[in-house]
Amino acid sequence: RIEQELRVARLIQQTLLPKTLPELPGYDVAAYYQPAREVGGDFYDFLDLEDGRMGFVVGDVTDKGVPAALVMATTRTMLRAAAQRLDTPGEVLKRVNDVLVQEIPPNMFVTCLYAILERESGRLIYANAGHDLPYRRRAGRSEGAEELRARGMPLGLMPGMGYEEKEILLEKGESVLFYSDGLVEAHDAHREMFGFPRLQGLVGTHRSGGSSLVSFLLSELRRFTGEDWEQEDDITLVTLERSEEL
Repeated sequence: RIEQELRVARLIQQTLLPKTLPELPGYDVAAYYQPAREVGGDFYDFLDLEDGRMGFVVGDVTDKGVPAALVMATTRTMLRAAAQRLDTPGEVLKRVNDVLVQEIPPNMFVTCLYAILERESGRLIYANAGHDLPYRRRAGRSEGAEELRARGMPLGLMPGMGYEEKEILLEKGESVLFYSDGLVEAHDAHREMFGFPRLQGLVGTHRSGGSSLVSFLLSELRRFTGEDWEQEDDITLVTLERSEEL
C-alpha cells in the first residue's frame, strides 16, 4: 500500500512540473529533473507574465521524500500566485517568504532562484533566496563562466527578509545555467565531490546549444561517479541560451 501511494505521489508531483518547454523565439530552453527517491523536494517552473516576459524558477526544499514534496508543492503554488500580482523577482520572493514562514514545518526551508526574461532586449532580472549561484557563459570568449550573485536568505527561515535584485543583458550566443545542489554534491567511488569549480569549468568550455549542455553535464556526471553510482540527492538543470541569430 505504501509503495502504491508513493507511486501515486510521484505521478502527482510530475504533473506539477512543466509538461512542455516554453517556445521563445530567439532562445533555446532545456530542462532536466530526476528525484533521488520516489518523490523529491526540487522543482522548476516557467511562468508566462505580462508584456511577453517569461519567469524562470528553480527551487530546492531541505530534506527529501514526502515531507519535501509536500513543501515543494506548497511553495510552487505560492510562487505562481505571487508572480501574477507582483512585478519583480525580489518582491515575489519577499511575499512568498512572509507567507511560507508561517506555514513551513520547523527545521525546513526552501532555497529558490527566480529570474524574469524580457525577450526582446535579452534583459534578465533575478533574485536569489539562498540558492546555488547560476552560471553565465559569455559570448566571444574562448572559455569561462561567471557566477550570477544576488543576496537573500532561504524562504521560510525568518519573516521580513528582503531580496537583492540584479540584472544582466543576455547577448546573442550567451547562456545561463540554473541548477540544484544534487549535481555539485554528487560523489565518486572515492568520495570526491563533483563540486562547483568542476561545474563552472564545464559550463565555461561548452559551446553548443542549451539542450546539449544538459546532456553534456549529465554525461560528465556519469563519467565522474561511475556506473554503480546511487543518486544521493534530487538533480535539476535548466538552461537558457540566446541564439546567435534572431
